[in-house]
Amino acid sequence: MSILYYDPFTEFDRLFDDAFAARFLPSTTIETTEGGRAGRGTQRRGPWRPRLDLHENKEANTVSAVFELPGVKSEDVNIDVHQNRLTVSGEFKSDIPPDDPGYVVRERPRDKFSRTINLPAGVKPEDIKAKLENGLLIVTFPKVTPEQEPRRVAISS
Repeated sequence: MSILYYDPFTEFDRLFDDAFAARFLPSTTIETTEGGRAGRGTQRRGPWRPRLDLHENKEANTVSAVFELPGVKSEDVNIDVHQNRLTVSGEFKSDIPPDDPGYVVRERPRDKFSRTINLPAGVKPEDIKAKLENGLLIVTFPKVTPEQEPRRVAISS
């Protein structure tokens, strides 16, 4: 049987953010700049949450969390572990200023991001491995540490 470390409140937060953003900040709003050119639409507020896949490898007793971070350099990503929670955060950086009047539509994220997942109890920070390749951050950690494996206790007579 697999144990899924899932925080439902993250999805509730995303659901409410999307619902309220759609109600009060319609993404189809187009502002007009000087000269009558179309400007930027309304932007979503708050940190962006990258997409996440969790994969369990039963043979290796590991879990891999794969975060989509297209165009992000490894030096712009922070991975922190605190109280059995792993937080991936950072910032999308661009050479083009955010107020560049040449853009009509900007859908790609270009601000700060953050995503937190719960870790199995007993995972030590030195057991966590991370690599960033082709826009995917892969964070691998043990599912069950040797200290957590069940042990049989002999009954003395």
